[in-house]
Amino acid sequence: MTRWAAFLLARRWLVLIVTVTALVLGGAWGLGVFPHLRFEGFLDDGSEAAHVTHQVEEHLGRREPDIVAIYTAPPGQSIDDIGPEVAGHLAALDRTRVERVDTYWTVPVVEKPYLRSADGTRALATVTLQHSGSGDRPAYHDLLSVLQVPGVDTQLTGKTVVDDSFNTQLKTDLVVAESVSLPLTLILLVMIFGGLTAAAVPVLVAALSVLSALGTLRLLTMFTEVNAFALNVTSLLCLGLAIDYGLFIVSRFREELRSGASPNDAVRRTVLTAGRTVCFSALLLVCAFAGMLVFPQEVIRSLGLGAISAALSAALLSLTAVPAALAVLGARINSLTWRRGAVERGEVRAHRFWGAVADRVMRHPLRVAVPITLVLVVFAAPVLLTRFGSISYTSLPPGNPVRAATEQLVQEFRSPGGDITVLVHGTAGSPPPLHASLGFVAQADAVDGVTGAQPIATTSDFTVISAAVTDRSDVERANAAVAALRELAPPAGTRIEVGGPFALEADNNHAITEALPTMIAVMVGATLLLLFLAFGTVVLPVKAVAMAGLSLGATFGLLTWIFQEGHGAGLIGVAPEPVQPTLVVLILAVVFGLSTDYEIFLMSRMVEAHAAGASTETAVHTGTALTGRVVTCAALILGTVTAAFALSPMTIMRFIGLGMIFALVIDATLVRMLLVPSLIKLMGDANWWAPAPLARLHRRIMHGGSEGPGPRHRATARGRSTPAAGRHRSSVDVRRPRRKGSSPDRGAAAIDPVHRPHRGGLDDPAPSGEDPLADTTDGHSPTSPAPADGSR
Repeated sequence: MTRWAAFLLARRWLVLIVTVTALVLGGAWGLGVFPHLRFEGFLDDGSEAAHVTHQVEEHLGRREPDIVAIYTAPPGQSIDDIGPEVAGHLAALDRTRVERVDTYWTVPVVEKPYLRSADGTRALATVTLQHSGSGDRPAYHDLLSVLQVPGVDTQLTGKTVVDDSFNTQLKTDLVVAESVSLPLTLILLVMIFGGLTAAAVPVLVAALSVLSALGTLRLLTMFTEVNAFALNVTSLLCLGLAIDYGLFIVSRFREELRSGASPNDAVRRTVLTAGRTVCFSALLLVCAFAGMLVFPQEVIRSLGLGAISAALSAALLSLTAVPAALAVLGARINSLTWRRGAVERGEVRAHRFWGAVADRVMRHPLRVAVPITLVLVVFAAPVLLTRFGSISYTSLPPGNPVRAATEQLVQEFRSPGGDITVLVHGTAGSPPPLHASLGFVAQADAVDGVTGAQPIATTSDFTVISAAVTDRSDVERANAAVAALRELAPPAGTRIEVGGPFALEADNNHAITEALPTMIAVMVGATLLLLFLAFGTVVLPVKAVAMAGLSLGATFGLLTWIFQEGHGAGLIGVAPEPVQPTLVVLILAVVFGLSTDYEIFLMSRMVEAHAAGASTETAVHTGTALTGRVVTCAALILGTVTAAFALSPMTIMRFIGLGMIFALVIDATLVRMLLVPSLIKLMGDANWWAPAPLARLHRRIMHGGSEGPGPRHRATARGRSTPAAGRHRSSVDVRRPRRKGSSPDRGAAAIDPVHRPHRGGLDDPAPSGEDPLADTTDGHSPTSPAPADGSR
C-alpha cells in the first residue's frame, strides 16, 4: 500500500485519466449486454426432473411454446367465425424462424378442448421459434404484429414473451433507480460533508461504478450465462458500495487535513489506513458472495459473480480514482462549503454523542444485550414458517399486459397434462412393453393429487406418460404427489424418472437446501480467517459472525412475515406467496457481507485504540465515537440507494430492496452501536485473546515473523499507556469526559485514534521506513512490561 500511495501521488493525473477512460469505454461496450441476458438458469440442470426435460426435448422437441396468442371473439361472433382471419395472419409468419405453429383451428379434435377457454369465447395459437445454439433469445418482436388480428382482441404471452417482459421491466427499473438515487445521494452527502466538492467525489465515482457493472457483466456473458436479475443486483451493489467506500475515504482524508497534515501526506495516510480497511472490507464481501458459487443453479452463480465483481470494482475505484481525485483537489476538497465550521462542529457533536451512547451501554451491558438479543430472536421467529416457491409471471407488476394475459391463460384454459411427466425406461435399452407402461399409468392415477395419467409418446428408449395435478394452486399437495410417484415400484424390467414443472421446483429447492450448509461454511470459514488476520484475536471474529447471524435471522424473519405471511404486504403492493429460494441465497450473502463489512470498520478503530494502550472500555468508547457517525451515514446512503431500487413494481426487487434496508437498519443501530459494545464490555480482556500458536502465526503472517503487537502482547491493563501514545493529537478529541474529582484515565488520554504510529491495528499501518515495534522516545518496546508505578 505504501508503494501504491507513492505512485498515486507521483502519477495522480495519469491514474485518474486512465481509470475514467477505461470505465467509460468499458461502460459503452457494456451497453450491449442487454440482448445477452437470460431469464433462465433457475433450475438444477443435474436433477432428475431436468434430465427428464432434456430427454423429452431431445427426442420429441420443445413442448413449451415461445409465444401464445389468446384470441377473443368479438360480440356476436364465435371462435369458429374468426378462424379464417386468424389463419390468414398466421400464414404470413416467417417459417424460416418458426419451428412449429399449433392453433385451435388446426389441431386434432381430441386436443381442441385444451386450446379453447371454458366459456368458449377465446381460442389459442401457439408458436415455437427456431433457437440458435448460442442460447440467446430469438428475435420475435416483429412477429407480434403479424399475430395481431384487426377487430379481434389479441393478448400475447408465452415463455419468451414473459422472459422479455422481465428484461424490459428490469431495464426500466434500473434507469429509474439510478435517476432517483444519484441526486438523493448527492444531497445527503452535501449535508454530511457540508460542501459540494467533497460530496461530488463519491457520487461521480458511483456513476463510474455503474459503467463498471455494465462492462463486467458483458464480459461475464462471454464465458457463462448471466441472468437478467444480475444486472440490477450488480448495479445496486456497485452503486451502494462505491458511495460507501468513497464516503470512508473522503472522510478520512478531510480528517487528516484537519489535523494539520499536508494534502500529499493526507492522501498517503488515507490510502494506508482507510484504503487498507476498504481492501479487507471488499475481501470480506467477496468471501460472502463466493459462497454462492457452490450452487448448481446458473442464476445463483451469475448473481454471485456479479456481486463479487461489484465489490472488487467498488474497492478498485476507491483505491484509484478517489485518492487520485483527492490528490488533485488537495485542500480544495473543502471548497464550496455551505457553512464554514459547521461540519467540524457536527463531527465533535457526533463523536460526543456516540461516545456517550457507548458509555451508557457499558454501564449496564446486560440490560442492553439481553433485551436487544430477545428482540432480534423474536424478529427471526417467522423464519420457521418459511416455504420455498418459484419465480413466476406473478412477479411482474399487476398492470403488466403480459402478466394479465398469462393469468387469463392459467385461469380459463385447461391444462393438457404436462404438470407431471414420467419416463418409463426399458432396462434392456429398448422401450418398455405396453402392458408395463399401462400398469404404471394405473398406479399413477391412484396417487392422491394426480389425475389424467396417459401415455403420449414412445421413443426408442422410453415411453412418456403425462399427468395433471388435481389442484395447481396447492403446491404442497402437488409436491407430495411427485414424491409419491417416485416412491412407486416400477413395473418389472423398467425404471422410471419423474419430471414436469412441480418436480423441477421440488428438485430445485432440494438442491438449494443441500448446498446451503456448504455456502454457510465457506462464508463463515473465510470470514473468521480474514478477521483473525485483521485483528489477531479469535474472540472478535467469532463474535462478528454471531452478530451477522443475528442480523440475518431478524432480516429473514421480517421478510417472511411480510412477503409470505402477508402482514403489511398490501401496503407495499405485493401479494403474499412462498419465498423464492434464489432470493434467500442472495439476501443471505448480501446481509452477511454487509454485517461483517460494518463490523470491520467499527472493530478496526477499537483494535487501534487497544493497541495504543487503552483499556477495553476505553477502546470501545473510542471506536464507537469515531465510527458511529460514518457507519450511520454509510448505512443511510446505502439504504437510500437500495430504496430507489425497491421502487420497482416487481416483487423480486422489492424483496431484495426491503431485505437490505431491514438489514442496514438492524445492523447499523441495534447491533453495531448497542449490542456489540455491550458484549465487548462483558467479555473484557478476553476479547483480545488468541491461543499462543495462533498468535505466533498471526505475527509471522502480518509482521514478517517479528514480535509484532498482536492482541495478547498489547498493553491491556486498565489505565496503562504505551510510549507511542500521546505523541500526536487527533483532529477530534474523543477522550472520555472525566468526572469531577476523579483521576484521568491515562489510557484514554493517551489515545490518538488517527495519527498515532502503527501499533497493530488494521486501520493504522506503520509509516514507510519506521519500525512498527521501535519506540523512538524512550527506547522501550511497546510489548515490554511497564513498571509497577506506570512510569518509564
